[in-house]
Amino acid sequence: MSAAPDLVVIGGGIAGASIAYELAASRSVLLLEAEPTLAVHSTARSAATYIPGHGTAPVRALIAASGPRFAVLADALRDGSTPLLIPRPVLWAAFDDAGERALRTLLAERAGEPDAPRPVTTGEALRRCPVLRPDALRGAGLTEISADVDAMALHQAYIRGLRRRGGTVRAGARVTAVRATATGWRVEATGTGGAARAAAFDVADVVDAAGAWADVVATMAGVPPIGLTPLRRTIAVARVPDPARLGIGAGTPLPMVVEAGERFYFKAEGEHLLVSPGDETPAEPGDARPCDLDVATALERAEAVTGLGLRSIRTSWAGLRSFVSDRSPVVGSRPEHPGFHFFAGQGGSGIESAPALAALGAAVITGGPVPADIPVDPAVLGPARLS
Repeated sequence: MSAAPDLVVIGGGIAGASIAYELAASRSVLLLEAEPTLAVHSTARSAATYIPGHGTAPVRALIAASGPRFAVLADALRDGSTPLLIPRPVLWAAFDDAGERALRTLLAERAGEPDAPRPVTTGEALRRCPVLRPDALRGAGLTEISADVDAMALHQAYIRGLRRRGGTVRAGARVTAVRATATGWRVEATGTGGAARAAAFDVADVVDAAGAWADVVATMAGVPPIGLTPLRRTIAVARVPDPARLGIGAGTPLPMVVEAGERFYFKAEGEHLLVSPGDETPAEPGDARPCDLDVATALERAEAVTGLGLRSIRTSWAGLRSFVSDRSPVVGSRPEHPGFHFFAGQGGSGIESAPALAALGAAVITGGPVPADIPVDPAVLGPARLS
């Protein structure tokens, strides 16, 4: 039987699952998720790609440090049976003047970094991705060590690992109150969908890993919010009239193509094409729904540069990517509210940076040293920077 918890993690997506797993190595952890099923929002709706060399400087460092840790996690949590990363290059492509400027900036800003994309000729780019129209492509860069991430397998592995370490998971437990006490924090939760009964937990620490709802939880606790903005991202799966053009069975997957200014991206998914317009539409925390116009935009942009004959959508969805003003994650507590810890603001990098970010977060929360392979100063991610 699990020990009575001394720490509650709020949020059952990849953020909550990963930090709860790391904390359970030394603490008695209870993870609370409002939905009856874990990871139904952003985690399950991500394109889930590991792309070293993109994002803010702290995010790039966390992604790089996560690479070797994915293999360790696969061995420790999945018995090494299936890799969590499946190699797929990323081609950064320019198709107009704005794209060429964005590509030059991208290559110049990352020059010298070990995981930086390298410039490639249009000839090499077309060889690597023959679905692109030669008359549309004006420049390209390539990230070789990127990969698709099996996001749900990663999440489930973290949950299994958490339970092995004695942690407890309660889904269908919506947090309704968080308040400071003389010895820590009281967290109250009400069952949803008949999955759990109302309960209250007195703990020393609370970790706010509620994704788009992180500021809602902080406000509930009387803690100043961090200025989180949830942004809607739309993804659709398009039918390809001639799937053979995607190189199915060729042995080497087509690269994921990202417009250099990140105005759209696409990658082959079996006989279909996953497309996104790269939208970032401010939204309230909730069950995000795709906008028909955004779906049409994604299809139009991908068709314009490929000529694949994209006309119809098999399915579409949307998720929320949450950022603070400087677009780096927020990890830690405010001095005036000890024991209430943010673990939020991962934006679109929450899955690819999870192994390193969770290890860093656990060190910050427990007061331990940050692992030597994670070259990020915790102060750079602390909520105090946002005051």
